[in-house]
Amino acid sequence: MRAADRRTSVLKSGVKRLLGRAGFDIVRSANNLGGVDDFIPFEATMRAARAAGLSVGDHIDEVMNGTPGATQSTIDELRALGVFAANPNTVLEIGPGSGRYLEKTLKECSPDRYEIYETAEPWADYLVDTFSVVAQPTAGCSLSPTPDGSIDLVQAHKVFNTVTFLCASRYFFEMARVTRPGGRIVFDVMTETCLTPAAVSAWATQGGAGHGSYPAALPRRTCVDLFATLGCSLEASFLAPMGVATTEVLVFTKEA
Repeated sequence: MRAADRRTSVLKSGVKRLLGRAGFDIVRSANNLGGVDDFIPFEATMRAARAAGLSVGDHIDEVMNGTPGATQSTIDELRALGVFAANPNTVLEIGPGSGRYLEKTLKECSPDRYEIYETAEPWADYLVDTFSVVAQPTAGCSLSPTPDGSIDLVQAHKVFNTVTFLCASRYFFEMARVTRPGGRIVFDVMTETCLTPAAVSAWATQGGAGHGSYPAALPRRTCVDLFATLGCSLEASFLAPMGVATTEVLVFTKEA
């Protein structure tokens, strides 16, 4: 092994050990999409949640992310905005991961069909078995198996601040396509609203190892203007905890 290769191997091993002490594993995705190859490890997370006597979602919020109650606070805000009051009959979630938002969404409404697009197969299988959702085949930037105008509520949480700009943009077009007139689109992005000097300093000094695309920022105006061209108007927005700072949740309505 060349000296440079040995140094790289030692560095990677050291990083993995440090993350392991903090409760994280590095897992290589079969689909290397937009540089996102760090998924929450399935088996280790399930074991840790059981040992702590917590639900998977609460374990991730409280222990792994250090933001207790973050998922529930987002759901509470969406409830207050009336997102669930329309009793969406069809829901689609991009990147549900462990299902912590999915589980709480199902406590707010009872859709006949809940589609998920999840690239981490162990988590996708777990969600299908646990919640009887429909796992669609995914290429990581398309919702092509879902017909036009067929979904009442499209959502993605903690997804678009972990992928590249082009990956997020392609999903935005797809989200508008599959949403029915009058339906809602909910997602969060790390906008300039979230990037005060103090927040940037926190990310730079306390944000941890991260990976190739996390945390990714995207201008708020870009999102609002793009969705306006797709017939979707911004209804509301609010900040939610993410890592050492915040992310901004945007709620759009597709015009009739």
